[in-house]
Amino acid sequence: MTVAEELTPATPDESEEPIKQRKNGLYPGVSDELAENMKSGWADTELRDLQPIAQAAETAARRAALSARFPGERLVIPAGNLKTRSNDTEYAFRASVEYAYLTGNQTEDGVLVLEPTAEGHEATIYLLPRSDRENGEFWLDGQGELWVGRRHSLTEAGTLYGIPASDVRELADALREATGPVRVVRGYDAGIEAALTDKVTAERDEELRVFLSEARLVKDEFEIGELQKAVDSTVRGFEDVVKVLDKAEATSERYIEGTFFLRARVEGNDVGYGTIAAAGPHACTLHWVRNDGAVRSGELLLLDAGVETHTYYTADVTRTLPINGRFDEIQRKIYDAVYEAQEAGIAAVKPGAKYRDFHDAAQRVLAEKLVEWGLVEGPVERVLELGLQRRWTLHGTGHMLGMDVHDCAAARVEAYVDGVLEPGMCLTVEPGLYFQADDLTVPEEYRGIGVRIEDDILVTEDGNRNLSAALPRRSDEVEAWMASLKG
Repeated sequence: MTVAEELTPATPDESEEPIKQRKNGLYPGVSDELAENMKSGWADTELRDLQPIAQAAETAARRAALSARFPGERLVIPAGNLKTRSNDTEYAFRASVEYAYLTGNQTEDGVLVLEPTAEGHEATIYLLPRSDRENGEFWLDGQGELWVGRRHSLTEAGTLYGIPASDVRELADALREATGPVRVVRGYDAGIEAALTDKVTAERDEELRVFLSEARLVKDEFEIGELQKAVDSTVRGFEDVVKVLDKAEATSERYIEGTFFLRARVEGNDVGYGTIAAAGPHACTLHWVRNDGAVRSGELLLLDAGVETHTYYTADVTRTLPINGRFDEIQRKIYDAVYEAQEAGIAAVKPGAKYRDFHDAAQRVLAEKLVEWGLVEGPVERVLELGLQRRWTLHGTGHMLGMDVHDCAAARVEAYVDGVLEPGMCLTVEPGLYFQADDLTVPEEYRGIGVRIEDDILVTEDGNRNLSAALPRRSDEVEAWMASLKG
């Protein structure tokens, strides 16, 4: 038997499976001499001059609010696990929003546990420690340090996140033995959920998820700064795209997607969602992410894209651009109608307004245009009451924005869609008109034209602030901006 067949991770459970060698690997095993050699001769790389992360005070305040809401209950919030993409490769990991919101940590397998105390709760962050040098995990395991990079030690993690850190490999057993009321955020870590299966209920767990979703409705100053950072990078990404439209014409929509992605990866963590680079009639498909179509002069490009920051806050911006730099008459007519609707929607965003007001304001303008153009029979009130404009407007006019592109989605209807706007809320305003290529109810010259204009709007004490105002919106300003970028 080779040493490799005996190597096991250092866990409390000695029955753990050994570190497996890859089938068809070129080395059949590890000699005793090599195994011993790999244990020693390594410098001390512990990081001792770390400072807490920038949002440590904010995450502490968020945990305090959570503690106050569920006194006397154990709360378990997992980050999630790696997911296989194919065979032995994984998708890039993104921690659950609930976990990242409360800790600032983003590593796989992490779990935040709030243990009830007489004064509230005591938080512990459970993480994988640095991979073991003694048993060979660091170089033999596919998730070892020499394969995927160094993890923080538990001491380092405690300093960074302001939360005592413990080994997550001990957590499931501890949870099985735990007593008293428990809630867990479901859907991220099957092992943790299995350990709690006889202690939790779906209804109580949903209350926890809803609370954490609603907690994100109003952003703190750190979050607002991150959203602005995401938008600023997104603006630069749109500029990048305009500069290479000629190359996109020579290739496909993929060139546009790739160009924006470069900006997202250089300045942020990733794109916040799949980029919609929809040229020509593809603009009429709301979530066109195949991005494999032709880019043709004389048609429009609907680009819906957002950079996600390293702390997971994403922008969500759309511009509809004439690929050759100039709108033709019918394109301008439709574009200007959407712009007018967006102006009405943005004007309705203010503290104390109903959340639905901006949607209603934008839809009214679009309905008026459709009646004016003879595409639907009025009066406008009838059109709105019956929702007839939706054949061409299709979607709602916006949504909350934050760590998810459609943030706070689990919030109660009365707190979100039927709620009232407050300072610190951030939402998109994104009306659109879409005339499908096969829609025989509209004039032929309308068919295949899709227009959406979307901006990220922060509710302020005295109204709103357009975080994405640096990108031109009015049709003549769009043309001038494109001309300046092209030289």
